[in-house]
Amino acid sequence: MDAGDLFSLNTALGGTIEVQLVESLNRMRDVWDPEGRWSTFRFERFAQTFPDVRLLARSEDGETEVALGIELKGWYLFSKEGEPSFRYKVTPAACAPQDLLVVVPWRLKNVLSGEPVVLDPYIEQAGYVAEYRNWWWENGRATQDPPDQRGVDGPDDAVTPYPSPKDRISDRPIRDGGGNFGRIARISGLMDGYVEELQGRQVAGIPARDWILFFRLHAEARDPLMIHERLRSDFLGRGLDEDAATEILEAILRIVARLG
Repeated sequence: MDAGDLFSLNTALGGTIEVQLVESLNRMRDVWDPEGRWSTFRFERFAQTFPDVRLLARSEDGETEVALGIELKGWYLFSKEGEPSFRYKVTPAACAPQDLLVVVPWRLKNVLSGEPVVLDPYIEQAGYVAEYRNWWWENGRATQDPPDQRGVDGPDDAVTPYPSPKDRISDRPIRDGGGNFGRIARISGLMDGYVEELQGRQVAGIPARDWILFFRLHAEARDPLMIHERLRSDFLGRGLDEDAATEILEAILRIVARLG
């Protein structure tokens, strides 16, 4: 693929990740149900509903019993933002204690080509993330908003776990001028350590964060000299010496040239 087109991949493959997860979990029944206690249950996908993957059983009269919900988010490791960009606004009351928020990071096997490769997922209790998000918004974030403008309002109607698609289940900040409410990856104490660790992962011998910088610059400007100078400046700004910055830059350009 052309490097400038890579940023659109997460949208294209987001639904595929959900479908593949459901199929994989149902094939792995001997792993999560080795004693056959959940023989009548299976994972199903519920698009546009929270949570979008559910472990459930259906009775003959059409009733369903849900044992577990998974809210699934895909994260293309080389996305322009450099971090998961989804917004998680669901109110805590919509989460059962056993429900999970799962973020699945992925990249192409050969950086610019090849099959998708899934990396270690981020897994956390869905209700805990929703509660922590609200606490952080009201008490933890750096803001100049007055105290009476830092709160979070819940949905107007009562909410229970496993809502229907038409139910309103999102919390709303009283004030959110920057549109950042629900950006879980930007909340200190939730995903920040996990994101930092993945950004430091070596991909073809180069940290993922350096690939992100290269692809971002490539998408913004086609002038090779400008890309070269901005990359070099960024590497030096991180504290690398001249030799190390040059070595990383040349390695990136060589690999991209081969893949192209």
